[in-house]
Amino acid sequence: MLNFGSMKTNAKTRTVFSRVRKIFSSIFVLLCAFACFQCRSLPYYEQAIRGQMQILQKRQPISDLIEDPESPAELREKLLLIQSARTFAEEQLLLPVNDHYLSYVELNRPYVVWNVFAAPELSLTPETWCFPVAGCVTYRGYFEEADARRFGDALAQKGFDVYIGGAIAYSTLGWFDDPILSTFINLSAADTVALIFHELAHGLLYIPDDTGFNESFATTVEQEGLKRWQQSADPSQVFADRQHKRRSRQKFTALVSTYRNRLQALYESNLPANEKRLQKAAIFNRMRSEFRGLRSDHPEMAVYSAWFNRPLNNAQLISVSTYHDWVPAFRKMLSDSNGDLEKFYERCRQLSKKKPQERHRILTDYRRKAHTAEKLTGAVR
Repeated sequence: MLNFGSMKTNAKTRTVFSRVRKIFSSIFVLLCAFACFQCRSLPYYEQAIRGQMQILQKRQPISDLIEDPESPAELREKLLLIQSARTFAEEQLLLPVNDHYLSYVELNRPYVVWNVFAAPELSLTPETWCFPVAGCVTYRGYFEEADARRFGDALAQKGFDVYIGGAIAYSTLGWFDDPILSTFINLSAADTVALIFHELAHGLLYIPDDTGFNESFATTVEQEGLKRWQQSADPSQVFADRQHKRRSRQKFTALVSTYRNRLQALYESNLPANEKRLQKAAIFNRMRSEFRGLRSDHPEMAVYSAWFNRPLNNAQLISVSTYHDWVPAFRKMLSDSNGDLEKFYERCRQLSKKKPQERHRILTDYRRKAHTAEKLTGAVR
C-alpha cells in the first residue's frame, strides 16, 4: 500500500494525494461493512458510515474561518489556539499531526458520539465489540443518541449493567483528517489543548484489542503535553485551573478504583448470587456516601455530582478505568526515561508488541512501582 504521508510533495500534489487517500479509506470502510452484509452488525456499520460521511461533508477550512471578518472573535481565537497546539504537538511532543484539525465542523449537538459500555451484573469484565481497523474495544459508539439508548436498553434486558456516555471527540486513527468539532470548541483553552494532544496520541500508537492501554497512553501524553505547553508559555490562571481539575480527577479516579477493587473481591468470592447483589448495592451506597463527604471537603469535586447521582453500576466504573487504569504505569515509564519522549514512545512501542497477558503484567509492575514511589514521596513531605 502506498504511504502517501511519507511523500515529499508540493501543496497541490499533497491535496490530490489527500483526496485519493480519503477515497480509498472510504472504500475500505464500506467494503468492511459490506463484508458483514449477512450479519446483524450491518445496521451498526451503516450508521457509523453515515455519521462519519456527514462530518466529512460539513468540514470548513479553518483558514477561511480565521480570515472571515464575520467569524466570531471567540471562534477565531480558539482556532488560532488549536493551530498553535498542533505545531507544539508536532515539534515538542513528536506527535503525527499530518492534516488533522485544519477544518471545522458545526454539529449542533452536545456530543459527536454516544458510547455504550456494558458488563455482566456480577462481574467487572467489560463486554467488547470488534470492528475493522480498531479491533476489539470496550465500548460501542453511535452517532445518534437514540440509537445508543436502544442498544443499551437491549443489553439491559439481557441482564447487563449498562452505561451510556457522550463523547465530544474521537480519533479516526489516521483514516481521515480529523476536524475540529463544535462539541469541544467551547472548552477552556487548557482543556482544548489537552484534548488535541490526547487524540493525536492515538495516531502515534494504537493497539487493536487493548482499549485500556490505548486510552491510558493517550491520557498520559495529554497530561505531559499540557504540562510542557504550560511551561513554554507564561503562567496563567487558565492553566492553573486545569491543574485544579487534574487534582480533582485524581481524587475521583482514586475513589472509583478503591470501590472497584472491593467489588472485584466480592464478585470473586464464593457467596451466593443473591448475597452478592445485596453487598453490591451496599458497596455502591458507601461509595456515593464517601463522595458526598469528599465533595463537602473539596467543593470543586461537585463537577462529578451528576455522575454519582446516576444509578451506579459495573459498566459505569469501567467507563472510568478504561481511561485511567494504566496512567500511573505510563507516567513511571516516562520518569524512567528521564522525560525523553522518544525513549518513552519506543518503550511503549516495544510493550505494544508483547502478548496482552505479558503486557499487562509489565504495566501492573510499573503501576506498583509508581504507587510505591508516590507513598515514599508523601512520607518525605
